Amino acid sequence: MYKSFCGLAVALAAVVAVPAGAFAHHPGGVGNSGDAGPINTISATTLDQGHLVAGITIDYAAQRTVSDPDLIAATAAKNDGVHGLRTLQAYALSAAYGLTNDLSVGVRLPYVERTGIRAAEDDGTGTYAVVDHGGSTGIGDLTVLGQYRFVNDQANRFELAALFGVIAPTGPTHRLSKQGELLDAEFQPGSGAWSGMLGLAATKRVGQWSFDANVLYVRTGEGTQGSNLGDQLLANAALSYRVTGFMSAHHDGPMYHGGIPHHHEEPAGGPKLDLVLELNGEFHTKQSRYGIADANSGGTNVYLSPGVRLSQDKWSGFVSVGVPVVKDTNGIQPEPDWRIRTGIGVAF
Repeated sequence: MYKSFCGLAVALAAVVAVPAGAFAHHPGGVGNSGDAGPINTISATTLDQGHLVAGITIDYAAQRTVSDPDLIAATAAKNDGVHGLRTLQAYALSAAYGLTNDLSVGVRLPYVERTGIRAAEDDGTGTYAVVDHGGSTGIGDLTVLGQYRFVNDQANRFELAALFGVIAPTGPTHRLSKQGELLDAEFQPGSGAWSGMLGLAATKRVGQWSFDANVLYVRTGEGTQGSNLGDQLLANAALSYRVTGFMSAHHDGPMYHGGIPHHHEEPAGGPKLDLVLELNGEFHTKQSRYGIADANSGGTNVYLSPGVRLSQDKWSGFVSVGVPVVKDTNGIQPEPDWRIRTGIGVAF
């Protein structure tokens, strides 16, 4: 069970860290109790063959919405596509399975909710007013992500893995506003598009520390309303530390990790606590409709995300808070304010 749980954070984080059809949203993963590991960053560790993990994650992202005066000014200047958005939420079911010791596959199905969709409109007399379009809810697009570990240097505790997968258009694309009008593609629960993913993950462990990094490129296809919601490049780096010493038993003899003898405290059947600090970057190209780019879309966001994970036996839970340290969005659009991610997972 120790080895199978080492992959719990990795396998589920790999699935749930990919985007759910929105720039400021890629929910984080569920933790592990084998080694320290990241929450949002994809590690290179894979599940052992035949081992299954499952989890539930919740992601809440608050947006700094566009003000009423800015909405009105943009619409009056014929600057199309400017909207307000208050929050973005996702509640996801995820599972991952070890096909071999070096090949894992995971799936993720979210339920997506957006609130506070607003836009300025002409009332027909040349007067502009901000209209509340409400929100949208529904099942999102299904993610299937594979992870192949092609380097597993146990002596130096270093791993490399290739990432590959697809996002299938399983979510509805015909949600209506409060006024009974079809919401724009970017506000639908589903994208209506098939998308491909390709990336790389790396992990290096030193004692109770874990250093993880990954890049994942998402190539988005054409979806509902003739739209393309834009390609994404997700780049993450994480530093994790396994806290020990509570409910622990001292080992009198030397411990060997990576061939280095040393002494330390190890949890004896008690809970295990990880402290995690991450940088999570999202680079998004402009979305388009029928080949015409939207100037008020895309850009770069980078989050500083401290988090904590608590694990015991087959169970593991986490919470991570993301604060944007870089906000470089194109045109006029809602900007990320803060986000919180939490979840729980179990190994079978």
